[in-house]
Amino acid sequence: MARCIMVQGTMSGAGKSLLVTALCRIFRQDGWRVAPFKSQNMALNSYITKDGLEMGRAQVAQAEAAGREPDVRMNPILLKPSSDTGSQLIVNGEVRGQYSASAYYKMKQTLVPEVLQAYESLAAENDILVIEGAGSPAEINLREGDLVNMGLAELVNAPVVLVGDIDRGGVFAQLYGTVALLSEREQARIVGTVINKFRGDVELLRPGLSVLEEKTGVPVLGVVPYTRADIDDEDSLAPRLGRARTDRPVDVAVVRLPRISNFTDFSPLESHPALGVRYVERAEDLGAPDLVVLPGTKNTMGDLAWMRQNGLEAAVKKLAAAGTPVLGVCGGFQMLGQSLEDPDGVEEGGAMAGMGLLPCETRFSGQKVRTRVTAVTKTGPLAGASLEGYEIHMGRTQRMDGQPFCRLENGTEEGAVRENVFGTYLHGLFDTGELTEKLAGWLLERKGIQVDAIRPQSHADYKEEQYDLLADAVRKALDIPAVYRAMDAYAAGKDEQH
Repeated sequence: MARCIMVQGTMSGAGKSLLVTALCRIFRQDGWRVAPFKSQNMALNSYITKDGLEMGRAQVAQAEAAGREPDVRMNPILLKPSSDTGSQLIVNGEVRGQYSASAYYKMKQTLVPEVLQAYESLAAENDILVIEGAGSPAEINLREGDLVNMGLAELVNAPVVLVGDIDRGGVFAQLYGTVALLSEREQARIVGTVINKFRGDVELLRPGLSVLEEKTGVPVLGVVPYTRADIDDEDSLAPRLGRARTDRPVDVAVVRLPRISNFTDFSPLESHPALGVRYVERAEDLGAPDLVVLPGTKNTMGDLAWMRQNGLEAAVKKLAAAGTPVLGVCGGFQMLGQSLEDPDGVEEGGAMAGMGLLPCETRFSGQKVRTRVTAVTKTGPLAGASLEGYEIHMGRTQRMDGQPFCRLENGTEEGAVRENVFGTYLHGLFDTGELTEKLAGWLLERKGIQVDAIRPQSHADYKEEQYDLLADAVRKALDIPAVYRAMDAYAAGKDEQH
């Protein structure tokens, strides 16, 4: 059975996902067969595996860092919020239905056997499992029936590393307060704390570290610096979504929809030296970009209504009419069409007019499309780029006129293009690098900027470099031998105190 280590945090966004990603890479570099595990993830960034199943994007990045093919067993429960109080429940990659928060809380214990089955099957195939918690273990109102923080640690007998975020301030209170709110049994499971996202001279922290160790009775395993490694973010807390301006030649404005999903599609654009990607929530901030992007969303009709109410729809349509290129991906593609129909109440119910920029009609249904594809773009200045991506959506869109965006390997035409407006269901469309370079070259030419031919860089290659940068920074800052000792101790049966 595999050894394990669990990373829990003082809050959402403390850096659990990044630390798990780093540990996966470090253990891989050390020659171990390693896999990530997160029993329950709540996120709108998801991914379709090779066998057509859906899982959270964070565990995909962690799997990549570990050199493993993403597997739904790494994230057996995925909750995709569709409103402030409800989420779509996905178990082992398959949709189980729509649940309110209270309904899910009442039934989640029935999922424990499936969580343990996923964990144990991964443990049988690996040397080390790196487990990620969710939110904070000190959410004492949710302690009963917990299956993602200390409850899971108890079930699989995992030692726990607790991470606090110094960048948001109050890290000593975060760590001490979290430990203090845990039971003695839970406190005994913590083998160390980590201070994350530190900027400055670590020597200035030394007095505080000593007091923290004295107060908690737990050693500080390291102070991890704020790293510039470019790793895909998990959810709407991502710092990149707050980027309001850039200083690169081409201005790309992505509409930050209330229920934005899979914004990781645009990571390859963000890493391109000519493309400045910013996120826009208000019509007055849209300005005169060189490209407008409508991203994916968990609620197309609701987010289109939001754009309609705050003036963003009118602003985007005005730009499109003046010749500004507009790209819609998945839910953004659906918005660009003529009409949206939801007879079964999958989203908002009823029908509404689309933006009318593409000759398409969308009809929602309860059956989710989940498929991986390869394709080649077919129309206009973006034609000829090879793509590898995946579809994940609840509706079917029919193109009534115009041209397809791409042709799938089976010959099927996908998406739509009309003049300067493009729409596609394909997530991951920029990952090969070919479409990124075609798009950048076209937008630069439109601005009269000469560009030399650039060899497309695979986003996969770029990500490999970033995983190594992250691992190097964490290895230097963290007491990795202490982590190994903790895993060894628990694997040897150190559970008398629990």
